[in-house]
Amino acid sequence: MINAYQQYQQNAILSAPPEKLVLMLYEGALKFLKLAKKSIEERNFVEANNNIIRVEDIVMELNMSLDTNYEISKNLRSLYNFIYEKLIDANIKKDVKILEEVEGILGGLKEAWQEAYLEVMKTKKAAL
Repeated sequence: MINAYQQYQQNAILSAPPEKLVLMLYEGALKFLKLAKKSIEERNFVEANNNIIRVEDIVMELNMSLDTNYEISKNLRSLYNFIYEKLIDANIKKDVKILEEVEGILGGLKEAWQEAYLEVMKTKKAAL
């Protein structure tokens, strides 16, 4: 049986607008990056591998969900591919510095997306 918190999370995801889902993906990627760094520092390489793979999966999801009708999507695709390659390298080397570089990039993308999301929400509220 799913506990109440898991049910709440599932409902939040299922009812979220697409803009919010992207923001949630960035937040998840950053969370798993932090866990991966901690695992490497603790020399728990199995856990580090699992967390890095979760970030890779999120980056691939972001990459695959791009609408390539827009020029920015092509730029984001290149950036996501770069991030994915960095994650593979970090996982092989168990290198916290590479993860910190990826964290900086994803953190910047999350901030930009968060600003865009807030603007979309303002526009939607103004239209009501």
